[in-house]
Amino acid sequence: MTTALDQLKQYTTVVADTGDFQQLAQYKPQDATTNPSLILKAVQKAEYRPLLEKTVRDHSGESVESIIDHLLIAFGTEILKIIPGRVSTEVDARLSFDTKKSIEKAHHIIDLYKAAGIARERVLIKLASTWEGIRAAEVLQKEGIRCNMTLLFSLAQAAACAEAGAQLISPFVGRIYDWYKKAAGPNWDEAKDGGANDPGVQSVRRIYAYYKKFGYKTEVMGASFRTTSQIVELAGCDLLTISPDLLQKLHDSTEKIERKLSPEAFKDQQIARVPVDESSFRFLVNDEAMATEKLAEGIRAFAADAVKLEKLIEELRAH
Repeated sequence: MTTALDQLKQYTTVVADTGDFQQLAQYKPQDATTNPSLILKAVQKAEYRPLLEKTVRDHSGESVESIIDHLLIAFGTEILKIIPGRVSTEVDARLSFDTKKSIEKAHHIIDLYKAAGIARERVLIKLASTWEGIRAAEVLQKEGIRCNMTLLFSLAQAAACAEAGAQLISPFVGRIYDWYKKAAGPNWDEAKDGGANDPGVQSVRRIYAYYKKFGYKTEVMGASFRTTSQIVELAGCDLLTISPDLLQKLHDSTEKIERKLSPEAFKDQQIARVPVDESSFRFLVNDEAMATEKLAEGIRAFAADAVKLEKLIEELRAH
C-alpha cells in the first residue's frame, strides 16, 4: 500500500518543519523550515553540540548576535545539502516591529548564505506578519529576496502579505486550534469541532480560497500542526510544513488521502476583497481576539528562545 505521506505528496509540496537535519533524509521533503525555537531545541541535542561549538569557536571574536546569525546559516547550509528545494531562515523576532532593521537583517542573512555558496533562490527569509514585517517583505521581494511570512493567524494578515508580493505565507493551524479549544473549555467537542470543522483548518481554507479567487501568486503553506487529521484536511494546499513526528505518522499510515483543496474549486465563489491599508489592517487584526493574542504570544515566545540561545552561546564562550 502507498503511504499517506506519499499520497499527500501527489497533491501538496511537503516541507519538513525542523532544525534537526539528521532526520530529514528519510522523509524526502522538498523544502524545510526553521525558527528560533527549533534551532534552540536542536542545539541542545548531543549530535548538534559539535556544530554549535564549532560556530562559537570560529567566530569567537564577534558579537553574540553575529554568532547566532552564523549558527542559523550553518543549520540552513546543512539542511540544503539534504533537500532539493528551499530553507526558511527567520529574522530575529525582536525586530518584528522595525521595518528598517528587519530589511538589514535579511540582507545580512542572504550575504552570509552567499558567502557559504548558497544562492538566494534557495533561501526564504522568515518575517513575522506584523504591519512592519509585511512592509519589509514588500521591499525585499522587489530586490529578489523571497520571504516566508510567519505567525499568520488571520485573513487580514494574509491579504496584506499577498498585496505586498510575499513569496509564501505560513498560517499557523495548530495554534489557532489551541486558542479555540482553550476558549471553549469543557464545551469543546473534538468529534464536532475537529476534522474539517477544525478552526485552524477552516482559517487556511478561507485564505487559500481568497488567494485562488483573486489570482495571487503568493504560496499558502499550512504550518504548526497538532494532528495528522489537520494535515489530511488540507491535502491540496500549495505546501504543508510538518514536524518529524507527524511526518513519521503519515509515513507509517496507509490511510487513503483525498484532495481537499484545489484552485478551481474557489474561482466562482462570492468572496469580498479585504482592505489592506494600514489602519484597516490594524483594526481587522485587532478585531480578531485570537489573531491578536496568538501573534503577540508567538513573537514573545520566539524572542524568549532567541535570548536563551544567546545565553547558551555566552556560557560556551566563557569556558
